Amino acid sequence: MKKSVYLLGGLAALASLGGCGWFKGNSTKRENIAQPKPLVELSPTLAVTEVWNRSIGKGADRSGVRVTPAQRDGKLYTAGVDGEVTAIDAASGKVLWNRDLKLKLAGGPGVGDGMIVVGGMDGDVVALDAAGGAERWRVHVAAEVVSAPAVDASLVYVRTNDGRVYAFDATDGKQRWVNDRGTVPLLSLRGNASPRVAGDLVVNATDAGKVMALRASDGAPAWEQSLATAEGRTEVERLTDVDGDLKIDSDVIYAAAYHGQVVALSLGSGRPLWNRTLSSYTNIDVSASQVYAVDDQSQVWALDRTSGASMWKQDALLNRWLSGPAVQGEYVVVGDVEGYVHWLAIADGKEAARERLSKHAIRATPVVVGDTVYVVDINGELGAYRAQL
Repeated sequence: MKKSVYLLGGLAALASLGGCGWFKGNSTKRENIAQPKPLVELSPTLAVTEVWNRSIGKGADRSGVRVTPAQRDGKLYTAGVDGEVTAIDAASGKVLWNRDLKLKLAGGPGVGDGMIVVGGMDGDVVALDAAGGAERWRVHVAAEVVSAPAVDASLVYVRTNDGRVYAFDATDGKQRWVNDRGTVPLLSLRGNASPRVAGDLVVNATDAGKVMALRASDGAPAWEQSLATAEGRTEVERLTDVDGDLKIDSDVIYAAAYHGQVVALSLGSGRPLWNRTLSSYTNIDVSASQVYAVDDQSQVWALDRTSGASMWKQDALLNRWLSGPAVQGEYVVVGDVEGYVHWLAIADGKEAARERLSKHAIRATPVVVGDTVYVVDINGELGAYRAQL
């Protein structure tokens, strides 16, 4: 079975994990970790106000995974390692329902077609009714699930920590197919990218630095493209995971690999449209003209969407171990290791606003819905912030 490492700022020795890969918080000395760059006093150019704030249980806790809320139809759905799944009114923060699955959850929630689906550290996959939280079905897979399942009208797609992709019938959970051709190295980063559904394809990222498209009908490979090549003297130097969620927009896939590249790929063929050397383990996001990525030193980059050329780089948040970026109008939003939320102008990368959710790390990419951003920390503190765009 592979081992996983939980990464902070390019120093991957926080944990060498077997079995379920649970993060041991005392497995390293703090002096071996690069310290976050101190924040400078900011004169905001964007007005941001907190709308509401509430606790949703343990959140990701010490699991090392990014448990990101899902949003649909004015509701937020959250999950935590304590097994709590919660539906929240996005406008007010009021809890609509709560379900304790009594499982160690690490993947999800995925949302779609009136249901939400979560995955667990022991290989459990559970589908719940989105309206009231009633359990629809439950199945077991061969390995831990640490990314959000993808849900469409007829199938649920689940990526497991051993590299497999499963398709289950959305109605009753019966397995339709499984693809087990994803290469799994002996050592990888803690986390997996979520599968993405695009028409008749399911796009999956691997721990071996590849993006592969599978036919949604039967799981057969359609194409495969490499983003990184394992090089170096040590196992850590040879890590090439594509752990950040892929971004698919206008028939183009944007992806990033650790010790690899940011790449734009043709959705239909996997053909590279451009690539840029940049090591990242977080999500990618895009605006009309730019692609946004956070590198392994927590520098935020804006790349030209058509060529990959660098438009700007922001290093004011160096070593603050940022979340993935999320675009909100003319800004890009990231969270950091000390619980701060930062708004950067997409025109030049300058910091426009800053709020503090808590004193705990924000690993999950912020969720943007219009003028409101939803942010959750590893302790389950969830906040909503409204920007005057």
